[in-house]
Amino acid sequence: MSPPNISPLWTSEEIERATLGRASAPFTVTGLAIDSRKLQPGELYVAIKGENKDGHEFTANAFENKAGAALVSKSVEGGPTITVAHTQRALEDLARAARARSAAKIIGVTGSAGKTTTKEILKLAFEALGQTYASGASFNNHWGVPFSLANFPREAAFGVFEIGMNHFGEIRNLVSFVRPHIALVTTIAPAHLEFFGNCEAIADAKSEIFEGLMPGGFALLPVDSPYCERLRARAKQIGVTNILTFGSAQCADARLISVEEAASGIRLKAEIQGKAIDAVVGAPGAHIASNTLGALLAVSVAGGDAEMAAATLADFAPLKGRGARIKAGNIEIIDESYNANPASMVAALALLSKAPGRKVAVLGDMLELGPQSPDLHAGLAAHLAAADRVFLAGSNMKSLADVLSGASYAANSAELAPLVTEAVRDGDTVLVKGSNGSRMTVVIDALKSRFGG
Repeated sequence: MSPPNISPLWTSEEIERATLGRASAPFTVTGLAIDSRKLQPGELYVAIKGENKDGHEFTANAFENKAGAALVSKSVEGGPTITVAHTQRALEDLARAARARSAAKIIGVTGSAGKTTTKEILKLAFEALGQTYASGASFNNHWGVPFSLANFPREAAFGVFEIGMNHFGEIRNLVSFVRPHIALVTTIAPAHLEFFGNCEAIADAKSEIFEGLMPGGFALLPVDSPYCERLRARAKQIGVTNILTFGSAQCADARLISVEEAASGIRLKAEIQGKAIDAVVGAPGAHIASNTLGALLAVSVAGGDAEMAAATLADFAPLKGRGARIKAGNIEIIDESYNANPASMVAALALLSKAPGRKVAVLGDMLELGPQSPDLHAGLAAHLAAADRVFLAGSNMKSLADVLSGASYAANSAELAPLVTEAVRDGDTVLVKGSNGSRMTVVIDALKSRFGG
């Protein structure tokens, strides 16, 4: 995951100072990698020990791929190494060192849905103002956040970091590395209810992001959320004084005036801290409009030109697994296979309802919803009126199948895939959505194999 750098990202001496490790020889590296298969020449391979695999087993492969060095906690051969007491702790040490040496303006993003999409919109918007770095993929957990920070270029003017969680205290820990100047919460929705029980608790967990704000920092809140005032109260408890909102309410600091469909996305009119903005965003959906408002508000409070930033957003495209459009022969697939909770399901189904041709919904389980899971799955029936065909997979989706007349059901995505491919025909728009663990990409692969793409 090496970003472009004008100078080496780390020297062996800097890594030694940050981690208290010992280098076998002097070296410089251009970035960090934790997957030896994706490592680029000149990067530092970090041998993380995970639940199922120990990264030390792949150091030979890393050196074969021309790693500049390896960060390890035990002896390995094949190239320069830096030996530390614990590689995860050393990664966190490098994250803190990278943050400490940076003069960039830092934006942290969390929320129940839309984190990665908003992060990418922020990246595009801030690139209009200066060199911008953003965490990759969904690197928002205990290793992803420090890994992203440790890859933070020295020269970057702006940094955008996604912070996730599924337990109390996770964001509190991760934001201590990021220390943002701006903390943006996308939305609060029923996600990870298995661990939290209710949305008030989820809002409290997300509000931990405010604890890491730099002095004088800004908290940006979704005003249309029923939990906005709870987030505001939590921010005030922590001592945050700069609290701004975005959404459709008249009182919002970034206010959506109108949104309409455009050729490849949406056109929105907004007022960002009193400044009129007219922007085209290259992805459809009301949720995209909300994410865009939050991003442009972040640009504004960072001292940037929101109008200039908005002009870049026509180049934004939906992300793989998060709304990407796939042409497979004469059908169109909306790929929402990476994640799902009730709020994102409703947003995706609203998008499908406006799609051309027959509308086919292929839905997999929403995971980690706890005791409320049956009701939350069954409740999706009210949002499927526009769908011409519905296909459901997974034990949780059985609750929806039981109340939805005419739906086709299978125990898992592998069993559902042939039912979908047999029923879909030219001209259809097919929404495929589910939590990552429901493996709905199996259906997408089957459709691409059947129709081409």
